[in-house]
Parts: sequence; structure tokens; C-alpha cells
Amino acid sequence: MSVALARPLPQRGGNAKRHALLATSHARLMMLLLLFGAGVAMIVLRLAWLAVFTQPATSRDAAAALVPLRADLVDRNGAPLARTIDAWSIGVHPRDIIGDRRAIAQQLAQLIPAHDESYFYAKLTQDVPFTYIERRALPGTVEQVNAIGEPAIVFSREPERLYPQSKLADHVLGFVDYTGHGALGMERALDTKLLDQGSRSQPIALSIDARVQAAMESELGAAMATFQAKAAVGIVEDVHTGEIVAMTSMPQFNPNRIKDATPDELRNNATQSVFELGSTFKPITMAEAIESGTVTSMARRFDATKPLQVGRFTIHDLPSDPKRWLNIPETLIYSSNVATARIADLIGEQGMKDIFHKMHFDTRPDIELREKGSPLWPKFWARTTTMTTGYGHGIAITPLQLANAYATLVNGGIWRPTTLLRVAPGQAAAGERVLSQATSDRMRQLLRLVVLKGTGRRADAPGYRVGGKTGTAEIADAGGYDKHRNVATFAAVFPIDRPRYVVITMLDAPHATAQTYGWTTAAWNVVPVANRVIQRIGPLLGVLPDMSRDIDESDLLPLLWNGPGSDDAGKGADQ
Repeated sequence: MSVALARPLPQRGGNAKRHALLATSHARLMMLLLLFGAGVAMIVLRLAWLAVFTQPATSRDAAAALVPLRADLVDRNGAPLARTIDAWSIGVHPRDIIGDRRAIAQQLAQLIPAHDESYFYAKLTQDVPFTYIERRALPGTVEQVNAIGEPAIVFSREPERLYPQSKLADHVLGFVDYTGHGALGMERALDTKLLDQGSRSQPIALSIDARVQAAMESELGAAMATFQAKAAVGIVEDVHTGEIVAMTSMPQFNPNRIKDATPDELRNNATQSVFELGSTFKPITMAEAIESGTVTSMARRFDATKPLQVGRFTIHDLPSDPKRWLNIPETLIYSSNVATARIADLIGEQGMKDIFHKMHFDTRPDIELREKGSPLWPKFWARTTTMTTGYGHGIAITPLQLANAYATLVNGGIWRPTTLLRVAPGQAAAGERVLSQATSDRMRQLLRLVVLKGTGRRADAPGYRVGGKTGTAEIADAGGYDKHRNVATFAAVFPIDRPRYVVITMLDAPHATAQTYGWTTAAWNVVPVANRVIQRIGPLLGVLPDMSRDIDESDLLPLLWNGPGSDDAGKGADQ
């Protein structure tokens, strides 16, 4: 007999729980699917809304994202002078440092030798949320600092203004401040244009020639060191366009490290500082005498036999100057104050004012820079004022204004504003006529004679046909003049038979040396500088030496006195 095994009956309660769990799972899954579907739908709707209602980016917008934040500055030949680069900065959150601050400072000092351990330790222990450790860091330095492993040290890429030529043309270029705006020089003058989104992709060409600028800085810097001068200025100007091909002011600064610059270094002595420029004014007086008809013959003589007494004032020549009657060429060759004062007296107050006005000596320099000084114009014009301004005493202008005046003297008599922007061929400013062509031609002859037979002899670079005039003026000090300090200036033009360039060299308070035999005057210090500069820059500017050419002076040479001592012109001090 078989026995049936009993099987338990299913429990109704357990089955119901399983069904309830399944139902809950299905509901949750449905809710998840609905949420996912809703998310997808929102994304699709957002994309559709953007496609319908948002204007697509134009090619101009896309291109704008690729251009630099600030346009480059280049020289007239395209050499880079200032550009914006992506640089690295290294910073730290001092409060969040977890490592040993002293050990980190030691490592940083090894990796960034510009500062010592104490500098970095001070940075790491500052009670501030954030501070910079290094700006403009090289990628290799960033990689090494990152290897320290301190999470509180952070890195970021940021646009930086770089001046690849270091100090070259520092006062022309200027610099950019921490806000990203130009704070000096052409960076400041062209700030709006350099930042303009529509044009900043194209570099702006300056009138500066980096090669000429380097030559001027080299020669002038050596002279400043040799003569221990307080300051120096060098300018090269195109006489037909007003373009400044070189401009240097010393002492200099490095725009890449502007925090190290001193006020004296930041001052542009070429455009901001005004000086009494002495006998360099004498050719301007002569030009006015010729132009106005005050002097109609180069043979006319003026009494320079003794000092000129005017009221309580006495006008002197140097002891080495000839004590005789001098004609017009001789007055410039010997740089006679007395004869020039007599000529200025004949021109008269209004005539002297007129020529100075026409040369723009009563306004700030005409150039793009914002750093410009105001000339010191006589407040009261007595008879002595008229006389002394004729030889550059009692009126002060910037060296740039002197350069432009000499360009006017030799370019046919047209005054044009100076510019630091490259001028396209045929696009020079029309300018203002100051002198006739005939007067300009005569001035070129006279300036050449000063170099051939007068105080400018040491500027006679072979084959370059240099003309010019020296000037040595005592420095105004405490209501008077310091007889032991002077400003030595030479204004040169080459080639004088077909003028192309004016070259200004100036030293402020130069000292005497054994080579100058105790003299501190222009004939001994800045004139040789101009000679060397001209020989270096001539070939760069397409002016080659030619010994077979010169300006015709056959009508003036017979006027020069050939008596005893006539060969001594310019051998002593100049004025």
C-alpha cells in the first residue's frame, strides 16, 4: 500500500507581497523612464530654441576669438618691437598650504633664482587668500614648480605684453600697466587702436628703424658713460616726411620689468625735458635775417672786436674767438655770440618772435606721444631778450623741436609735424612754408662750412657731406647759470647737398676727460658721436659715402678770412 506525501498549500499572504513588490518596481521604473524622457525632451527643446531664436556666430566672431588682445607694434621694416603672448603665472593660496613652508621656499629659490628663500617664505606666510609668486614664468619653470606637489600652488595662463628687444626704443614704445592699457609712449598714445577688435589682428608699423635705433643707443650710451653725463638724447629724423627714424632718451628702462624703473629713467628727455640749446639757434637766426631781408649780402660784416654792452648786460665771445669784424659765414664758423646778437637786434623783437612761432617753439612738440614738455618762452621781451634768444639763451625747447627746426632749414623751408608712425611713400603731411627755397639752399651751404672749417670739424664723416651746428649752453640753476655744468648739443644734417636726415646728439652735464683736454663743450664730446652714428646708419638708410660729391660753396669761400690764425676756427671751445 502506497502512502501519499503531503504537500503544503500555497500561502495566499506571501504571494500578495511578491505582487506588491513587482508593482512597486514597475512604478519606479516607469517614473525613471519618464524622468529620463523628460530630460531628453528638455535638451531637444533647448537645442531647438537655440536653433530658432539664437543668431549663429559669424565668421567675424569666430575670428575675433583667435586674434591677440592687443595689436603688435613693429618697426618700419616689420621687426617686432612689442607683442602680446600667452604667458604663465605662478600663484599661491598661503592659507591653504599643507606642506612645510620653509622647505617649499627653499625649493622655489632654487627654481626661480631671481629671488632668495626669504622672499618666497614671506610670500608663503602672508595672511592673504592669494598672492603671485612669479609672473611671465617659462613653461619649464612652471613644470618644475608643479613637481613640488603643493596643491596650494596654482598656475594660470594669461596674456602678457612682451618687448623682445628689451630696452631698445623704450621711451618710444612705453609699456602696458596691470589693467592692460598703455601707460607710456606709443602704447599709451595708440591704446584705443591697439585694443580695437576690428583692427588688432594687424600690427602697427612705427617710423622707427630698429637697426638705426640700436646704433644710436650704442654710440650715445658709450658717450654718456665716457663723459659721466647726467642724461643724453639722440634723434634721427627724415627731413622730408617728419618721420622719427630713431629716438633715444637716457637713462633707459626695461619695459619688461617696469617695476624696477626710476622716475629719471621713465622721463623722455627728447620730448618732455626742455633745454637752452645755445648756439644751435644761430642758424635759425641767420635764416630769419636772410628771409626777412635784414641781411642781403653774405659779405656784410658785424663788429665782434669786443664784448657787446647793452644796458647793464654784457654779451661775450670766448677768449679764443677772433676779435674782429665778422661776415655771415664767419659768424657761424666761429660761433660768435656778439655778431649774432647784433644781427638779432637788427631783425627786431617781432622778427625773432615770428621765426620762433613758425618753428613752433611756443607750443609743445607735434608728435603722437602724450609725454611732451612745454617750452620756456620769455615772459618779457627786452632788447637784450631779442639779442640773447638769437644765440639760444633765455629760451628753452625740447631736442625734438630742434631736430624739426633743422629739418625745416634744409628741406626747402617746409615745417612738418614729426611722427612716430611709418609714412607711406607720397603721403607726407603738406606742412607749412617757413622759408623760401633760396634761403634753405643758403643755409645748407652755411651749415656745411661749420663742419668743414668751424666748430663741427669732428663731424666730417668721409663721403657723407655732413653739415651742422654745435651748441654749448650753461645750465640754469637757482635763478642764475652754473658755469661748471652745461648742455652740449650738435645738430647735424646729411648728406647736405641732398638732405635726407637730421641727427641730434646731446649730453646733459658731461664731464671733461683727458682726451678732451679739459673741455666739456659740444665740439669735443657730442660732435664725434654724431660722426660715428652717421657712418653706421648711412648705409642702413641707403646713403652711401661718395667722395666725389659735395655742395657748391664757391661763392662763399672767398669771403673767409685767410689771415693769421684763420686755420684755428673750431679748434678750441665752441659756443
